[in-house]
Amino acid sequence: MTLPVVYHPHYSAPLPSTHRFPMAKFRLLHQLLLEQNVIQPDQVHRPLSIARKDLECVHPRSYHEAFSRDRLTRPEQRRIGLPATRPLVQRTWLAVGGTLLTARLALQRGLACHLAGGTHHAHPDYGSGFCIFNDCAVAARVVLRMGEVKRILIVDLDVHQGDGSAACFQDDPRVTTLSVHAASNFPLRKVQGDIDIPLADGTGDDDYLAAIADRLPDALDTIAPDLVLFNAGVDPHRDDRLGRLVLSDAGLKMRDRLVLDACLRRRIPTATVIGGGYDALTPLVQRHAIVVRAAAEQARLFDLPSLRP
Repeated sequence: MTLPVVYHPHYSAPLPSTHRFPMAKFRLLHQLLLEQNVIQPDQVHRPLSIARKDLECVHPRSYHEAFSRDRLTRPEQRRIGLPATRPLVQRTWLAVGGTLLTARLALQRGLACHLAGGTHHAHPDYGSGFCIFNDCAVAARVVLRMGEVKRILIVDLDVHQGDGSAACFQDDPRVTTLSVHAASNFPLRKVQGDIDIPLADGTGDDDYLAAIADRLPDALDTIAPDLVLFNAGVDPHRDDRLGRLVLSDAGLKMRDRLVLDACLRRRIPTATVIGGGYDALTPLVQRHAIVVRAAAEQARLFDLPSLRP
């Protein structure tokens, strides 16, 4: 099986050179994976912008129009932390379309990777923490609405709690959120999800992996989801500027293998998004490549196209 990968060249919208969000990482990640022959050009699928009716499965028109037309208030803009320039608006709509495409490719092929996504701090009617629209929430709602699946598990391993995703699905039993995060990190006020696993500052590889291994298999067996959306954020790394955990590169690799193996052994289609990460671009991009490498390995091990009838 050839691993499908989703990417668009417009993902890296220009930002001021002093801005702390590493927007160039999407372009550089795509470039690195090609240069190191992790993927080939014919594996890459280019998404379309999310349709308005699909976006409105989660985000009301009043909010998405205010963002897209640069009409948010200054406090609302500060809460997001990104300027509503035309290129950024375009990449925001594209990235949500990219996660929906990734979910559908995973349903068709068993496994697919998005070289963006994981904007889990976006709530239905406001954005936060560099997150404008909640791509995984939108993708989940669309495939549920279309009858493509009945149950979804969001496995969120970004270092920050997926508060926006939890808020989106508080009253929707079809979607279960599982978040493993640094307890004392952003956001200050957590939103209770279905399975929250808060970890102490300084948690390293062994305890982190044990926490996942202790809860994820039971969750998969109990929920029996038709699709897993996996946020493989790399900000739990020990060198991350905004993380408080101390995972190594090897720990991130074992984490991603653990999640993918647990899902695919149960023949559950899985879509990955890259989530957060804040460091110098070169080591950051190498970390984001870990989940794609792990997925490529799993694609060679499993007969993925036959996961679903």
